[in-house]
Amino acid sequence: MKNVKYLKCVKCGNTYDATADATTCECGGILDVIYDYEYIKTIFNKDVLKNREDQTMWRYRELLPIEENTTPAGLRVGNSPIYDVDKVAKKLGIKKLYIKDDGINPTSSLKDRASAMAVTKAIEAGYSTIACSSTGNAASSLAGNAAAAGLNTYIFVPERAPKGKIAQLMMFGANLTAVKGTYEETFELSKAAIDKYGWYNRNAAINPYLSEGKKTVSLEIIEQLDFNAPDYVAISVGDGCTIAGVYKGLYDMYSVGLIDKIPRLISVQASGCCPINVAAKNKTNNWTPQEENTYADSIAVGVPRNPDKAINAILDSNGITVNVTDDEIRAAQRFLAKECGVFGEPAGVTATAGLIKLCEEGLIENDATVVSVVTGNGLKDIESAIANCPSPVYSKNDLSEFENEFKKLGITVQ
Repeated sequence: MKNVKYLKCVKCGNTYDATADATTCECGGILDVIYDYEYIKTIFNKDVLKNREDQTMWRYRELLPIEENTTPAGLRVGNSPIYDVDKVAKKLGIKKLYIKDDGINPTSSLKDRASAMAVTKAIEAGYSTIACSSTGNAASSLAGNAAAAGLNTYIFVPERAPKGKIAQLMMFGANLTAVKGTYEETFELSKAAIDKYGWYNRNAAINPYLSEGKKTVSLEIIEQLDFNAPDYVAISVGDGCTIAGVYKGLYDMYSVGLIDKIPRLISVQASGCCPINVAAKNKTNNWTPQEENTYADSIAVGVPRNPDKAINAILDSNGITVNVTDDEIRAAQRFLAKECGVFGEPAGVTATAGLIKLCEEGLIENDATVVSVVTGNGLKDIESAIANCPSPVYSKNDLSEFENEFKKLGITVQ
């Protein structure tokens, strides 16, 4: 790969060749992909993008760690919509707000970006089986993308994973294990199995290429905003892999000269499970495990596997940390659906919950432009969504009864 120099450990600084099956450093640290930005500048610019027909995440292949002759595998991922929601911006008291809806991806979450990268790298490395642990979305996205690429999958999820995600996994033909325990225990079982059987490892905190797939959400945001960098990007945080990817994409665009600043990240975690935010707020990489005490399953990660990259991303961007309650997440889910027509799952709307809280507290400037990323579709966890909604009106085939039922709710049908 001419565009990649090497892989570098975020802990000790050791460097490695960028092989397709690379995992972690000898010290246990996560590896980062180091690009040759001066070379990339000679082959990648606004005109290249303007004339490129590919409308998937692979349109940015000069900034992605794949071989020049590699044909990307998996589903059609990327090019998710970004909505300019002026009326919501006014309600929040800020200049501009954009909602980036990544729940529109093939398996309905941002994790498709990482999984498409994973199956592509697995094929580069000659593997036929790929595996991961997940709270749900990474698992279903891997199963779908692997099915499209013709790879076998072994998936490990906590038994609390929502039924919608379980249904996806089973329909995609995954070899699924629902682990009787926490996400930490789920991860450990997957690690033991992967080590024993030699499967390709899709775990985002082990595989250095996964955040490179996730970063394409940032590359899209910048292009969709005509290369005008926003002041803030808000993102829900669990394991830390997604916010690390978001920052990497922004850093890439800045390093090749396509934006003139790196937006500040807004890292949003659930109050009941926020080890990364606690550490970042204290400006340290020393974090403490926490209970997985939130109903937002996708970010219920008490022992984050990619804390270093995540904390570095928050601090390097001069970011903001904010924690939100489950009730604030529920309110944000209803708010986004009613005001923007975007139906996100609990973890998917957590970023917006944090933004709403910061605006209410006067911590975001009135002239700020903000992008809030919705990372997963609400149909992923339909039981939580139903519990967060009022009951429908029930009526016989009788117009008078129909009207009376609404009157009971204080609503005049007109």
